Amino acid sequence: MWFDSHCHVSADEFAEDRDEVITRASEHGVIGFIAIGSGYGIAQNARAVELAERDPRIYAAVGVHPHEAASLDAAGRAALDALLEHPRVVAVGESGLDYHYMNSPRDVQREVFAEQVASARARDLPVSIHVRGDEPDAFAEMLDIWAAEGRGEVSGVLHCYTGTLEFARRALDANFYISFSGILTFKNDRGLRGVAAALPLDRLMVETDAPLLAPEGFRGRRNEPAHVALVGETLARVRDLPTDQVARATTHNARTLFRIGAAT
Repeated sequence: MWFDSHCHVSADEFAEDRDEVITRASEHGVIGFIAIGSGYGIAQNARAVELAERDPRIYAAVGVHPHEAASLDAAGRAALDALLEHPRVVAVGESGLDYHYMNSPRDVQREVFAEQVASARARDLPVSIHVRGDEPDAFAEMLDIWAAEGRGEVSGVLHCYTGTLEFARRALDANFYISFSGILTFKNDRGLRGVAAALPLDRLMVETDAPLLAPEGFRGRRNEPAHVALVGETLARVRDLPTDQVARATTHNARTLFRIGAAT
């Protein structure tokens, strides 16, 4: 059994066959999904919530992606505040800092991310974090904001982790989980498998980030939640553990962080 801790199944890329995609994931042992609402325009967060309303296997996260930070206005804030009260919303996100593409100015990204962390703290929700850019800037500034606004009271997950082992350990100390995507399976993993092997299993998750980041063997195609098993199998292999043990552990961790039922 696998839990896809971060996927965009409400995205337009799944408009024509969304039900089939979800069924296919279930057939590959995926028992739950976190549908991330951000990243496709702030107004589109509602689509993730609507999907979660219709399917008990799906839970929603809503927030402001750093690419969208500059477009956040009063109406967007009001809409997000309302969505965050929905019982199927289990996290804020994805939110964070992206100093690679710079689709929003750095100061605006920092301001909006601080708002998102404060909102999560006020509602006792975890945060799904996007952080990208050359270390140390984006990573260090993310942790500074996390400490200032979270005040040690907020938990979260660094989604699609590609950073260093040293930073991952700092993140664990700051109450984060670490989630690996299809990048872990790439032939050129840039040392990521070594990071995954060194971290404690009780703080790790797996994800697809579908429709992005299809794993090795599917690169260049649309990714989908059924492929999360390939990420998990790679994680098991680099840790020299049985696949079912890694499946149970990562599913347990997702359930624990997002508080979505009895951990298994």
